[in-house]
Amino acid sequence: MTILLTLWFFFQFLIGFNLVFPGLLYLLWKLTHRRRVTGFATSHPDYAIIVTAYQFTNSLPGVVQSVLALDYDNYLVYIVADNCDISGLDFNSDKVVLLRPPNVLGSNTKSHFYAMSQFKRDHDFLTIIDSDNLVNSSYIAHLNRTFSEGYDAVQGLRAAKNLNGTIACLDAARDIYYHFYDGKLLYETGSSATLSGSGMAFSCALYRVFLKENDVKGAGFDKVLQAWILKKNKRIAFNEYAIVYDEKTSKSDQLVQQRSRWINTWFKYFRLGFDILFLGARNFSKNQILFGITLLRPPLFIFLFLSFLLFLINVITGYYTVAIVWILALLTFVVFFLVSLLSSKTDKRIYQSLINIPQFVFYQILSLLKSKNANKISVATKHYHIDDTELKQREK
Repeated sequence: MTILLTLWFFFQFLIGFNLVFPGLLYLLWKLTHRRRVTGFATSHPDYAIIVTAYQFTNSLPGVVQSVLALDYDNYLVYIVADNCDISGLDFNSDKVVLLRPPNVLGSNTKSHFYAMSQFKRDHDFLTIIDSDNLVNSSYIAHLNRTFSEGYDAVQGLRAAKNLNGTIACLDAARDIYYHFYDGKLLYETGSSATLSGSGMAFSCALYRVFLKENDVKGAGFDKVLQAWILKKNKRIAFNEYAIVYDEKTSKSDQLVQQRSRWINTWFKYFRLGFDILFLGARNFSKNQILFGITLLRPPLFIFLFLSFLLFLINVITGYYTVAIVWILALLTFVVFFLVSLLSSKTDKRIYQSLINIPQFVFYQILSLLKSKNANKISVATKHYHIDDTELKQREK
């Protein structure tokens, strides 16, 4: 009985640690980080901008228009229109290379590999953009500054392109939280930023080796990629000024399908966190240890739901002292979640949407129930256009 009780409290510790980890990381950041030098690099390397689309092309004119407005000119855009009708696409620019693979690829990495096989020249760096993204005009210039510091991998910031509705606002709040702790703070405390699937950039040499060594099927290539980079004890930099505007999920059915795929990839790849954590302990590497701990953390809604459930169990079973500890841990998480919002340029609509978090968690639970069959769901996400007047105002 004593052994079972010890295991029970140890399980609670593992879940509860996720509530206080943002606070611990914030304190470590305050104690160790140094103000970074701003400014742009004087070098002018050659970039390949890879834009991937699957089935739908309605968002491509917008992303191409934003890329062509960059205040940087040494680049080519490679659009991989996988399983798409491209008959109506005409970008009228010698900087845009429109590619339609002869066979359906159905994979991000295969689309990237195909684009690289069609490169018109020997690019130095590449950046990956989704078809629903827009890029800030100084996006490449900020990436270039970070690459000039010697990094081979950089994650930019994915800001909300739209805030039309409660779901989109809560989705944006979630992104702000992850970018602050898993991006900015992890990187500035000496570890690495997690990758977000788009708005990320690499040296072509590094990414080419990754594609040759890893055949990633289905969603989650960014999970495999970041683990592969960390196993080499390289760091993934984070640049909060290299901004990509990402279309936030605005419909509940779209949210459930999208999140079920994401949850499926976490269960599929979270074990990589153990590999990196043990490797970091062996190498005495802060980079690998902090990153390994981060990868082992369950999705946000899972550890929040489990934390509340464990609190109730302790109340029902009479472990009131432990229940008080749970209350303090939950309050700690709430405080540092708000810290992430307050530390960013957070729209007031996002704050107003927080009252609907229980509804958002409910949709996430539905996603969890569907995650087992997530790979059977289409990999295409239909995007909905919005008026970009507000977006231009925010960029200014």
